Amino acid sequence: MSSAHPREGKNLLRRLWLQARYSFWFLPAVIVISAVLLAAALIGADGWIDPRAFERWPRLFGSGADGARGLLTTVASSMITVAGVVFSITLVALSLASSQYTSRVLRNFMSDRVNQTVLGVFVGIFAYCLVVLRTIRGGDEGAFVPALAVLGGLLLGFVGIAVLIYYIHHISLSIQASHILAAAASETLRAVDHLFPEGVGEEDAAEEAPPTESAERWRPVLADKTGYVQSLDAAGLLAFAGERRTVVRMERSIGQFVVEGAPLASVLGVDLADEDRRQLSGLYSVGPQRTVEQDAAFGIRQIVDVALKALSPGINDTTTAVMCIDYLTAILVRLTERRIESRFRSEDGEVRLLTCGPTYSSMVAEAFDQIRQNAAGNVAVLEGLLGAFALLAGRTRASSRRHILWDHAQAVIEVLRRSIDAPRDRERLEEHATRVTRLLGEFQPAG
Repeated sequence: MSSAHPREGKNLLRRLWLQARYSFWFLPAVIVISAVLLAAALIGADGWIDPRAFERWPRLFGSGADGARGLLTTVASSMITVAGVVFSITLVALSLASSQYTSRVLRNFMSDRVNQTVLGVFVGIFAYCLVVLRTIRGGDEGAFVPALAVLGGLLLGFVGIAVLIYYIHHISLSIQASHILAAAASETLRAVDHLFPEGVGEEDAAEEAPPTESAERWRPVLADKTGYVQSLDAAGLLAFAGERRTVVRMERSIGQFVVEGAPLASVLGVDLADEDRRQLSGLYSVGPQRTVEQDAAFGIRQIVDVALKALSPGINDTTTAVMCIDYLTAILVRLTERRIESRFRSEDGEVRLLTCGPTYSSMVAEAFDQIRQNAAGNVAVLEGLLGAFALLAGRTRASSRRHILWDHAQAVIEVLRRSIDAPRDRERLEEHATRVTRLLGEFQPAG
């Protein structure tokens, strides 16, 4: 049982790291601390260098106490002012992205390394100047001007100017639909690569028979907080079950909402001690919002929400909706080539863990169902959906997955035949429909 403790600690550290990574304060705080340490290092280094070396470059190192104070004061006041402007611009960008696309994409803005770095650079330069200013003395105080540190402040001022110019360029790109969708798709593809490794085939593994025990023998482990399941340690759950020679059944999976006091998991025929329950619940991470790291469906959800916003009457941005379909297709192409793990996990030939993770069918439905339901009468979107199914059909040989694509394609064809009346548009869409039907027709479900 003791092996659960290291896993619990590892999960805690991973959760803390993810919280810090996606916070807006962590990287700026690191940069500020680094700037303070740099100031201290340059001030100390000034005393190790022969003063005659500075006299050879009077235009670089020749400022007096008053000049050094004036320079650093100017740089510090400018940087803190610009930091306020940067923060204001970021808030405006967040507001625009939320109203134009969806609030789900705000997480990507908050975790944007450029936004965090820019804010950290300006505040860091301000902190650097404060530290150096404190050490400058002149007149009766006993003259001391750290020439290296003052020169460093001047150079950092130029760095701040360059960073400001780059930030204006970056923020103007980051609120464009193409950039937002590309960032969401890239993050989702990384999650797919992590969750469903390449080269393990398309077909799902043959599932073993589940334990046929009565419901009364399952002992629930209750959630201690309300929120979304952000991550879980499946290997830890398997090890937990193996050590106790029992079976663990997931009641809530990644991305699902759980209420405090509701079952997170159940254990077959074993009465767990409080410590064991705490260890098992510690293998889950529950938070106020979904995250993409172990939840590729949430990445798909973000892009679908942008598409639904674009299709709403108030926005009516067909081009953005079609772009969403393109990126969803790219994600599903990657997913189509991977195997979704079996629901039943075994150890030493015995079933130890019953999972309730995503399936290929649920992923395709997550990507296309709501877009199709809101695409009636929109020729470009219906054409994009049919093109997506045609592309996906060419990337899988698994009959079960082709049946899924067939069902979705037929649903789109039904919408176009019901909602498109113009002969020219209908004819073009019917040509696409015929092509998709031909690609998937050999796997048409019986009846």
